[in-house]
Amino acid sequence: MRPFVSVVIPTYNRPYPLAELLESLSRQTYRSFEVIVVNDGGVPVYDVVALYPELDVRVIDRRDNEGQVAARNAGVQAARGDVIMLCDDDDLLLPDHLERMTAALEHADFVYADAEIVQYRVDNDQRVPMGRFLFAYEYDLEAMRTFSTYVPSGSVYRKSLHDEIGCFDPSVHHYWDWDFFLRAASVCRVTRVAAATVLYAFSPDGDNVSRQVGDRRRHYLRRLCEKHGLGDLPVKNFWLLLDEPEVARRRAESEVIWDGKPIVSRFWAQKKGGNY
Repeated sequence: MRPFVSVVIPTYNRPYPLAELLESLSRQTYRSFEVIVVNDGGVPVYDVVALYPELDVRVIDRRDNEGQVAARNAGVQAARGDVIMLCDDDDLLLPDHLERMTAALEHADFVYADAEIVQYRVDNDQRVPMGRFLFAYEYDLEAMRTFSTYVPSGSVYRKSLHDEIGCFDPSVHHYWDWDFFLRAASVCRVTRVAAATVLYAFSPDGDNVSRQVGDRRRHYLRRLCEKHGLGDLPVKNFWLLLDEPEVARRRAESEVIWDGKPIVSRFWAQKKGGNY
């Protein structure tokens, strides 16, 4: 029996990207899921959600902006499904993503997919793809202790995992996903799906936390290293890390599916009077 999935989406002041994500969820071939949008003290999102009545969406409004990790924990706590799917509000999923992921769960407890890293320009509140890069790497748990190739958006796992390893850890903040993956992989069966069914937004201007290098980021990386005995890992530019030999040799073949076209949401069409 295929599982009922709870899609957990933290959001903060990004109604247009959130609408694109809901649009991509509305196109999923797998339909047994609910959506939990955790609004972390941002602008109201009910007008966005209302445009997708075919989706089973619940909105959790948090009065204060406590950060993405706390928001995800709130979403998981509210989930009704046996399986959790994580997704950032500015990432997108191709139509057969959930179908592939739930199928892979038949022989695993934790499943993640390959991704295309997409750079956008914004034109009249519509994100237009400018560049794409295939992010596909062999799963190697030991190598993951040096450089994580786990993309949390679109990953699915059994909710009972939290009974074993606890919630997402805010004490490592920027590295919550790396920490979560290492803890999960120590207790359950992990599978990588070799298909780029996730479109991962990455800003060339440095808005994405993966491009921020500073004292706080170093502080959280030290915490992560201490927690998992990773040694003294340096903070480096993401793109430079991808070119390092030990990372480059893990590059893998993957099915590329996306046609490169932007996803136009009903919210954008309504606000801008565009064609949908």
